[in-house]
Amino acid sequence: MKISVFGAGYVGLVAAACFAESGNSVIAVDVDEQKIDGLKNGIIPIYEPGLKELILRNQAEGRLSFTTDVVEAVEKSLIQFIAVGTPPGEDGSADLQYVLAVGRTIGRHMNGFKIIVDKSTVPVGTADRVRAAVQEELTSRASSLEFDLVSNPEFLKEGAAIDDFMKPDRVVIGTDNVRTAEIMKELYDPFMRRQSRLIVMDIRSAEMTKYAANAMLATRISFMNQIAGLCERMGADVAAVREGVGSDTRIGYDFLFPGPGYGGSCFPKDVKALIRTAEECSYDFLLLKAVEEVNDRQKEVLADKLIKALGSADEEQPLTGRTIACWGLSFKPRTDDMREAPSLTIIERLLAAGATVRAHDPEALHEAKKYFGDRIEYSSNQYEILDNADALTVITDWHEYRNPDFDRIKAALRQPLIVDGRNLYKPNRMKEAGVRYIPLGRAGSGITEGGN
Repeated sequence: MKISVFGAGYVGLVAAACFAESGNSVIAVDVDEQKIDGLKNGIIPIYEPGLKELILRNQAEGRLSFTTDVVEAVEKSLIQFIAVGTPPGEDGSADLQYVLAVGRTIGRHMNGFKIIVDKSTVPVGTADRVRAAVQEELTSRASSLEFDLVSNPEFLKEGAAIDDFMKPDRVVIGTDNVRTAEIMKELYDPFMRRQSRLIVMDIRSAEMTKYAANAMLATRISFMNQIAGLCERMGADVAAVREGVGSDTRIGYDFLFPGPGYGGSCFPKDVKALIRTAEECSYDFLLLKAVEEVNDRQKEVLADKLIKALGSADEEQPLTGRTIACWGLSFKPRTDDMREAPSLTIIERLLAAGATVRAHDPEALHEAKKYFGDRIEYSSNQYEILDNADALTVITDWHEYRNPDFDRIKAALRQPLIVDGRNLYKPNRMKEAGVRYIPLGRAGSGITEGGN
């Protein structure tokens, strides 16, 4: 099939590369000339495992191309994917200006029947607005060309996006047109070789499905973070609680790890957007408001623990003269994405408290410099930042941090203190190593050192 993907960002690039990998002819289009020039020369603007290899291979084999020419993209392809950003506005609602702009562009240049697919995460009712934008352009051209709208939300996890796309848990297709549904089934058939996981529903339900899924996962994270805070106060071990709860097949283990809060490009934005959507319908979504509040508070917990463990009597800057080493900056491992990352809140709190901050991350140092500039120190060596630091705090659970050299850590730090926001280490092992260990919600080894 001939496909155009509008938006060469995270979702657009993954979709374009994976559709090309399954044999389709794909044009990825973006208005950013510098980005497109870079992609033509093999420069990938994001880090996602396997994506660069996929793009380079399909470019070389002629199935994937990049352009800023919107006319070419519209005219040459039957299926037009909209994969542009929907950033949150000041009120939390999704900003649809880029989605609607693509719709108008397609309406302005379409030369035959087109299937227009919303791949961007958009509120319920967006397809109706895109349809109206396209039709307005056609009417201005006195054109009777036909088109159809589809909602096809993405369910990609950063760090595992290629596998998620090539071997999806499910593919949701929102359409009321039987012919279009069959074309979309044919498009996704190569990804359904083992078992069909394609679900066809009405457009508004498809739009809601994406928000509901992310809101549910965010809720699980905030719930477990609250359980961890209670475990600290009650002398329970959140790791044992997770095992006991997760063993219930109705619940399962996924998204039940306590941590410093969720971040990234999806959960924070989508929770806010769903709350805003509810408000527009005069519906008070109390649960999601609480989820958001818990997450905001959770991002403060590691800094609170460090201040309690190391802080002075100076109420305004209790960490003056202290150096804190931070492992992990991206909001999760296997990505360089720092949007809404807990590290942003944590490090800002540490700086405000007077601390000197050093940071390491396998992929996100270049992104961190955009946020912090020269206010913190950076190193590509995870051990280098430990020299004469007062504490190590683990923010992101990269594999590199899961089994470190504790003797080396202990020797480098001024005092052997680890504040672990991901519960990567065993409290008994830390005790044996002579390390003062402050995890989240775990019995023993300093669980009362901080709290939420």
